[in-house]
Amino acid sequence: MPTAVIEFDFDPIMRLAGTSVRLETLALALSVLMAVLVAARIAGWTPAEGEDPGPYVHRPRLRRDDLLLVILGVIPGAVIGGRIGYALLHLDFYLASPAAFVDPAQGSLELAGAVAGGALAGASVAHLLEGPIGRWFHVAALPTLLALGFGKAAMAIGGGGQGSPSDLPWATAYLGPGPWGSLAPATPSHPAQVYEALATIAVVLVVIGILAAGGFARRDGRLFLVAIGLWAVGRAAAAATWRDPAILGPLNAAQLIAIALVAVAFGLAFALPRRAAARSSTRGSDGAEPAWPDPSDRPRF
Repeated sequence: MPTAVIEFDFDPIMRLAGTSVRLETLALALSVLMAVLVAARIAGWTPAEGEDPGPYVHRPRLRRDDLLLVILGVIPGAVIGGRIGYALLHLDFYLASPAAFVDPAQGSLELAGAVAGGALAGASVAHLLEGPIGRWFHVAALPTLLALGFGKAAMAIGGGGQGSPSDLPWATAYLGPGPWGSLAPATPSHPAQVYEALATIAVVLVVIGILAAGGFARRDGRLFLVAIGLWAVGRAAAAATWRDPAILGPLNAAQLIAIALVAVAFGLAFALPRRAAARSSTRGSDGAEPAWPDPSDRPRF
């Protein structure tokens, strides 16, 4: 059996005044709270339309109360998308037992599907609020990455997300009664959850660098698409160390879902400027809609 260099032997449950809470749950809650606070801060800096006029010019900014409504819309979309992704991971089981798909006691959620579902639901709410969808996606880029990265790191506290057995020097094992979030937690394994967390934090640094260099100044949502695409690349790489079986060549189901998300995210990021250019070409030089001729004046065929 591989020998782990990094061993964790602590109680993953905090007990206080007769109440028990998993440390992983507390860490996840803090990650979500941090992401919401960062999103609120960025929304307060983001003009609702046009370019940033500077600190001394007042222009309507994105509303923080609208942000709360968008977040409330994201939650059910993330649950539905995550559930669909999880069903794809275990397709044989859910084809044989389709009723289990809607049973919350059966299985869990898949993260890439949750991200996609949450993004679609958030965009729908922003549309209903008649808000600038692209700017809301721009606001969401960095907070989403922070939630994903620190959320994955939180899994390491509860022993969840362990990868395949490994004898690498940084292989990890969870000792003691737990309960831990992975099967056979004492088996030295790849810290796959840490790999994904580190990859996500690297994408955070890339996004910060892009913003610092003045990139994506149009705030049209491409920053979010690029950020999620890069995150999905890191997730696909980390998933190579998971315990899931390969289903297409060397790729497991989670990698295929992540690769599909990469293709969709980068495809949309590439298509957005073309769509904006097509829209602007239908307008007059003064930015107004073109004056179409009166149909009654058109010659007969």
